[in-house]
Amino acid sequence: MEFLHQLCSGIEEPIQTNGRPRLPLKDMIFAATYKTYTGISARRFTSDLRDALAKGYISKMPSYNSVFGYFQMESVTPYLKQLIAQSALPLKSIETEFAVDSSGFSTTNYVRWFDVKYGNNEDWHDWIKMHLMCGVKTHVVTSVEISRATANDSPFYKGLLQQTAKAGFTMNEVSADKGYISQKNLQATVDHGAVPFIPFKSNTQPDRGSDLWSKMFFFYNFKREEFLAHYHKRSNVETVFQMIKSKFGEKLRSKNETAQINEALTKVLCHNLCVVIQSMYELNVTPEFCREAA
Repeated sequence: MEFLHQLCSGIEEPIQTNGRPRLPLKDMIFAATYKTYTGISARRFTSDLRDALAKGYISKMPSYNSVFGYFQMESVTPYLKQLIAQSALPLKSIETEFAVDSSGFSTTNYVRWFDVKYGNNEDWHDWIKMHLMCGVKTHVVTSVEISRATANDSPFYKGLLQQTAKAGFTMNEVSADKGYISQKNLQATVDHGAVPFIPFKSNTQPDRGSDLWSKMFFFYNFKREEFLAHYHKRSNVETVFQMIKSKFGEKLRSKNETAQINEALTKVLCHNLCVVIQSMYELNVTPEFCREAA
């Protein structure tokens, strides 16, 4: 609660020109993230909000419906992404090796289609896909994007790189699976000063008019053992998804798409704060979010 309050205290209140006075944005983002952390219903969460109010972490007591309302605001999404990046900053001197992958989070919505082979209708939970980049040592998430279930992974790679570099992290190497292999992704990694450890597909041709492509192709094929020693660090991103889903749940309770995106982002923010707390004892890290952000 203390670290989340420090993060939210840096949020500037947007200018309101008309309408009823709104609840402070920093209080509502605190409440929405804290609700995700507790994992209980909004009505029962009211007692936790009263405790947060008594301790000075929020300035006004919102109703449980107000928390739902802020989950559904598109304007909250960039704030959550910024808080995720800011929460990882205390570990930027430790993390220099990163991994990228995606995973699905199921929703309460259903999709239906007709099975041609067996001639019956099927109902399945719809889901959204989370793309993230994490450090392989502490498992802190440095950048994240949310997409629909059918989105390809490769186009999100460059954006995750740019967000991590913008946050101030020094990247020495980045590992990802075959779904991210492309000439643009390899070049983007090198442009940020890192070595890309992305394996090639079986039908890949060695020459595509790029020296970088050819060098990495022959490195992968003729120094396979050395390549895989770096590539297998990618398994840490699977650990990150397991940590998030096992502690904060793999299902999203929100109904509409915007609320589902914001709920998924709050799960990542809660995960980062837990990682920072763990690093305090294991790595002797002293987090100062406001100073790092400045």
